[in-house]
Amino acid sequence: MSEEERKLLDAAGDYRYAVRDGERVAESDWQSCRVVLTDKRLVLAADGSNRSIPHGKVIIPDDPGEFVDDTAGEIPIRIGSNVIVVSTPDAEDITLAYCRANLAGAVLLVRHPAVVGGVVQDDAEWTKARFLVDDESFSLQYPDGQQVACAFEDVGTVDVESRTVMDSQRRVVEIEHTDPEGRSVETYLSGTERHTSVLGTLFEQIVDARDGEYELSETESQVLMALYSGVSPFEMADFVGISVDEVEEIYQRLLTLGAVDEVRTRTEVTLNAQGRNMASEAMSEQ
Repeated sequence: MSEEERKLLDAAGDYRYAVRDGERVAESDWQSCRVVLTDKRLVLAADGSNRSIPHGKVIIPDDPGEFVDDTAGEIPIRIGSNVIVVSTPDAEDITLAYCRANLAGAVLLVRHPAVVGGVVQDDAEWTKARFLVDDESFSLQYPDGQQVACAFEDVGTVDVESRTVMDSQRRVVEIEHTDPEGRSVETYLSGTERHTSVLGTLFEQIVDARDGEYELSETESQVLMALYSGVSPFEMADFVGISVDEVEEIYQRLLTLGAVDEVRTRTEVTLNAQGRNMASEAMSEQ
């Protein structure tokens, strides 16, 4: 390892082939290995042989769940005609660690803010920015020195779409989050196929890891969607058609679920990233 290369993870792990030479492997055995992750490559060391996989040669499949049972503990990586699944069960989550290592310092195409409060910003242009990431947040550093930062806990929903970017069709990762003014905004990120595959996996994993198991009642869903649509907490009882006490009970339930943040001691809450994600899911089920 060169002096410029930085080791990020060194742990006991396993790997197996899910696809080999383009052919799906129905039943493949796990092979124990030492997993070494640096800012430049992934190394799988087993039986005296080292397999070194540079980040630039890897794409994460569009649907990681097609190849793994537990997307929080395993990561599938596509190298040419092969897909290898890597696991580090007793160490840091390999998916988040790998995505952060792969993207740190990458120069991406960025459109921010692409949407503010649900309104598309037609004057927002695509530009280049450096993507920086740590355990708690990501930031975009522009050539003129300006910077946009966002905590992962403020990320609500994540979508991957095909859009026209600088006169060409590209896959775009669309991230909904709050800005420093508390507004709901969307930031669009794009780049190479590798960039978007890893970005999509990173943000989807973050949102999935934060979401607990929850099941909302029909009335709770109505309240959540009303908050998402901008209905004032003080007008909620009349809007939904329930009593103030019932609204208060639902707010307490949503506070417990982590879907809202308390603003005042009585009856006022504000929807947070978790709640926006839950509201989006509830509306998609209607």
